[in-house]
Amino acid sequence: MRPIYNFIIKPHGERYNNSTKVDGKDLILNTEIFNHQYVNREGIIISSPIYNPHNLQEQDKVLVHHNVFRRWHNVKGVEKNTRGYLKEDQYLISEDQVFMYYRDNTWNAMPGFTFVKPLKSKDEYSLEQERPLIGIVKYSDGTFLPTQLVGFRPSSEYEFVVDGERLYRVMNNFITIEYEYKGDEEEYNPSWAQSR
Repeated sequence: MRPIYNFIIKPHGERYNNSTKVDGKDLILNTEIFNHQYVNREGIIISSPIYNPHNLQEQDKVLVHHNVFRRWHNVKGVEKNTRGYLKEDQYLISEDQVFMYYRDNTWNAMPGFTFVKPLKSKDEYSLEQERPLIGIVKYSDGTFLPTQLVGFRPSSEYEFVVDGERLYRVMNNFITIEYEYKGDEEEYNPSWAQSR
């Protein structure tokens, strides 16, 4: 039986991305279940709902909210699953928890979202590795063109690692300015993102 409004998905891999390979062995990076940075955010659609206005299909890979696969502790210290947990490797999510989907070898942003690649800092006196609040559009819902240089509001960016690249998910209405692309802008992708 298909849900009316919700998707049923499974994690693409494990629930948490908290290990990496070092010399052929697994190195555990984090053992905390509540840290959102290590929660897997990629899923595979198992079943699509009856009401599906953006035509997401079964077997599409999707980028989802960090709380979809997360576990947490209640006030008594008891470990719990998230609200959408159905059974092991099956989760119920609404469409607004999906930010991007992968089909036909292409990532496609959902309406209202743009994914921006950060830029390397040019300021030789700054300790920051990247320029704040500016980036190059990598994926968009069509509102912005790829390679367009944009600026966005503070605290509006949300970090994702997509195919080994660190990107910021920014809601379209938080992108405040379009800059002239000069061609000398250098993208910034830290080495830790490439290993995920």
